[in-house]
Amino acid sequence: MFILNRYLLRQFVQVFGICFLSLTGLYIVIDGFGHLDNFSSYAEKHGGLLGVMAEYYSYRTLAFFDGTSGILAMISAMFTVTWLQRHHELTAIMAAGISKMRILKPLLCAAAAVSLAGVANRELLIPQVRDQLTRDTKDLGGDNARPLEARFDRTDILIGGDKVVLAERKILKPAFVLPAEYARYGKQIAAAEAHYADANETHPAGFILVGVTTPDNVDSLPSLLADDRPVIVTSKDAPWLRPGELFVASDLPFPLLASGSNWRRYASMSELISELNTPGADVGADVRVTVHTRIVQPLMDGTLLMLGLPLMLSRRSRNVFLSIGICLGVATTFTVVALGCQSLGGLNMLRPSLAAWLPLLVFVPVAAAMSQTLRT
Repeated sequence: MFILNRYLLRQFVQVFGICFLSLTGLYIVIDGFGHLDNFSSYAEKHGGLLGVMAEYYSYRTLAFFDGTSGILAMISAMFTVTWLQRHHELTAIMAAGISKMRILKPLLCAAAAVSLAGVANRELLIPQVRDQLTRDTKDLGGDNARPLEARFDRTDILIGGDKVVLAERKILKPAFVLPAEYARYGKQIAAAEAHYADANETHPAGFILVGVTTPDNVDSLPSLLADDRPVIVTSKDAPWLRPGELFVASDLPFPLLASGSNWRRYASMSELISELNTPGADVGADVRVTVHTRIVQPLMDGTLLMLGLPLMLSRRSRNVFLSIGICLGVATTFTVVALGCQSLGGLNMLRPSLAAWLPLLVFVPVAAAMSQTLRT
């Protein structure tokens, strides 16, 4: 049995690797040639063309794996079964008294490992390279100003402004809207620029606002503390600030300001939940749908697999191209239904929890009924 497991796992890994590398390479070739001018212009000042493209697409590969891992696991398992049928190996194995479910056990374990790898990639790796993923080919260095999406931090201050420059970690024309308890500073703080500063022994993480215009008497105002923690620090109490500067403490990760509407796609589960729990934050139903979708994603991958495998084992035909068509048909149907439900949830036409779980409610009974063929 150990030899059989090894044989099936080797076939699964080979198919998965070939499919992933082929699709990734196809994506890189099409996208790379479409934006070759942008890469060439950037490479003239920042090194060789191949190095620039390799760095750019190495980060994109993580996002590509996140979007395709579940479907590729299903395709790999189905192709492995088809390969066994094509060479009459499945008949020989079953003639030895080995059940279909026992044959599929290593494939199911391999697909589960791919699903867990997708979770680790989504929750641990992608949030770490979020700033690289939010750059496009016109802003490879992150030097261009991008639109800023205003966000609340945990002190209820709305961090906003005109533009954001990711590479320099600064906000152009910042406008921070203050909650009612900070009324002594007015309704908002406006300045020419705001530079993000990491926490050090002098101050916590936050923004140093340069050229403050509102309030106009900023140098005479005292600093503001909340629970003995600095919230707003002025030059009157901080010698490390110059006249006309102001420091606003914030634990909001700076890349989130530059991520735009893609922030939820590249955020971890903990960041999404933290955003939902932030007082005053209006994140919309799409974020709630995303949280529920992250929870059910491993179940979605498993359901997709159990929809495809019974089709392969119940077929008499050994045509590989027909198997490809069945794989695409099953994956397309499942994906369209899942994306449709998530879109309806984002538009408040379905409850966020129902939008994420509805595909399972539809397809799990179908997969359970079809799996009866695996026990015969």
